[in-house]
Amino acid sequence: MSAPREEVSLSAALPGLARIGAVASLRLVEWTAGAYVRGGRRLLLAAAAGEPPSEVLQRTTEEVLDYLREMLGVYPEDGRPPAAPPDVVVPEDEAIVDADVVESYEEAATTARLRERGAELLRRSADVDADEETHPAYARILGELAPDEARILRLLALEGPQPSVDVRTGGPMGLIKDELIAPGLTMIGMESGVRWPDRVQRYLNNLYRLGLIWFSREQLEDQARYQVLEAQPEVSAALEEAGRGRTVRRSIHLTPFGEDFARVCLPLEPATVRRRRTR
Repeated sequence: MSAPREEVSLSAALPGLARIGAVASLRLVEWTAGAYVRGGRRLLLAAAAGEPPSEVLQRTTEEVLDYLREMLGVYPEDGRPPAAPPDVVVPEDEAIVDADVVESYEEAATTARLRERGAELLRRSADVDADEETHPAYARILGELAPDEARILRLLALEGPQPSVDVRTGGPMGLIKDELIAPGLTMIGMESGVRWPDRVQRYLNNLYRLGLIWFSREQLEDQARYQVLEAQPEVSAALEEAGRGRTVRRSIHLTPFGEDFARVCLPLEPATVRRRRTR
């Protein structure tokens, strides 16, 4: 008669055992996920401190075994439950420290990559057999140029430096205050045939930003070119606005970098390129 009673007791206990098993499974999954995150964090901290990753993995394994013993009620010989893992809950300040460690690693990795590229450049510069005809920045610069800017570069490459004038106020003996009225007036837009003449100043600023041209305070040798420029309506209007105004003669040149860029990237006929020297 005892057998049926045991079956009845076991049947009655099955739902409770199932709930216990489900709770234990959920706790195990939750703890395992937490251990995975903590383990990854510990590996980063160990690497930062120079600690072997094998020791970190061994400690993580011991925590898993202690947790399983606690869940199953199997304790060490002294009969006392093992101490809970010290970092089951990550304090907020520790999480901040971990974020700082990860960020420092990312910065270090970026620095290492940049230094590696720099070392590669030095290695290639020492290679006497390397053949690099063009600068690596030329492709990027072409993508940052407007079509009209290419026309201006071609003009400077074919015709040489171009005259430029500033219109200022000011009379003799400093009786009238010296004030800039119109800076950098040129005939570059008309000479190069740009589509948007009113954008020439912006074009020149961009070419200067790219290191292709430079603005010189020196005059060109051919003074007749300034006389033609000063007769243009734009200069005449600025002189009229200035009252008793005057012009300050300057010039615009290609840089050596700009000369090479134009030679490599633009359709030029080398026989027609003329260079004028400043005084």
